[in-house]
Amino acid sequence: MAGKVKWVTDIEKSVLINNFEKRGWVQVTENEDWNFYWMSVQTIRNVFSVETGYRLSDDQIVNHFPNHYELTRKDLMVKNIKRYRKELEKEGSPLAEKDENGKYLYLDFVPVTYMLPADYNLFVEEFRKSPSSTWIMKPCGKAQGKGIFLINKLSQIKKWSRDSKTSSFVTQSTKEAYVISLYINNPLLIGGRKFDLRLYVLVSTYRPLRCYMYKLGFCRFCTVKYTPSTSELDNMFVHLTNVAIQKHGEDYNHIHGGKWTVNNLRLYLESTRGKEVTGKLFDEIHWIVVQSLKAVAPVMNNDKHCFECYGYDIIIDDKLKPWLIEVNASPSLTSSTANDRILKYNLINDTLNIAVPNGEIPDCKWNKSPPKEVLGNYEILYDEELAQGDGADRELRSRQGQSLGPRGGRSRDSGRTVLTTWK
Repeated sequence: MAGKVKWVTDIEKSVLINNFEKRGWVQVTENEDWNFYWMSVQTIRNVFSVETGYRLSDDQIVNHFPNHYELTRKDLMVKNIKRYRKELEKEGSPLAEKDENGKYLYLDFVPVTYMLPADYNLFVEEFRKSPSSTWIMKPCGKAQGKGIFLINKLSQIKKWSRDSKTSSFVTQSTKEAYVISLYINNPLLIGGRKFDLRLYVLVSTYRPLRCYMYKLGFCRFCTVKYTPSTSELDNMFVHLTNVAIQKHGEDYNHIHGGKWTVNNLRLYLESTRGKEVTGKLFDEIHWIVVQSLKAVAPVMNNDKHCFECYGYDIIIDDKLKPWLIEVNASPSLTSSTANDRILKYNLINDTLNIAVPNGEIPDCKWNKSPPKEVLGNYEILYDEELAQGDGADRELRSRQGQSLGPRGGRSRDSGRTVLTTWK
């Protein structure tokens, strides 16, 4: 009989450990022989570093790709998406088509964003075009809402620069990099409150790209009613949906944790906005996820020992247009409510069923194409091999009203027939 999987983790969370123990796997230390290591992003850096790294054997798998930060660092994600759009444009791809104002028809899903300090002059130029707009500043390498603030005057940036102990924007090496994005000040509100979507996406391989969407995502609501008023720019309970921030609010509800299931959101939108526009919205969200993964696939180190479960953060505006805000490499496994604990336990369970077939000692050379029965609450979002396989050409023909499938058929209801390819 095959031996038992030996596991290690440096993230002491019950939703992980209970899943390992349920499978009869054996805990070892990182200095012993292990098969499965669920690690933090800091540890993955060491495993694959030139100085301290080591060679993984065929029976070892880990839960991050070596340079996941190409997608999960705010600045690099935007950089890669911009590069991807330019490449498609150069190829003359219909996906890179623009409208009369020069906006991408199908690839405009990230708010206008600049890196600071590097793009300061470009940002100022853009700011002056619409001086009444609000912008959101975020440190590139932080999570849980840390270091985020909103601005609507250039003087606030200058003050930030001074407070960061640099006299100018030139000395980049000593300054933490930030991104500054146009703030979506017309978010869709429910009960007067702003919310965002947290969706879980599993990537088993980047080349060919194979990714899965978890059906049980959720909405995270702010505890204070939304107002675009400039007097409330400093009130993060109005603007930031992060649970790490909202749980300190006076109106935070510890029973439901300010969360709603994606399914509830869908039902609500179907009843208030109609089934067709709701279906289109969710199609567009799936489209955004796949395009963002395609944008980073060429630069991702597609190591055969790796898989990754990402936390996608999406905001929907009041015109029902979804925007990609950021992607998290280590979505929180802390449970804020009982339902949260169950959801995250099941998320890990379903992730392991795909990443470690039959719970047996892994062989990283397997084809990473699990049978449908083991997907649990995951559904295949895109399979590049299927899309390029026999008959895929027919899938790529212009078609109206086609919903999303793993081959990537896709259309927008723009009153004209458009190419529905994801290639």
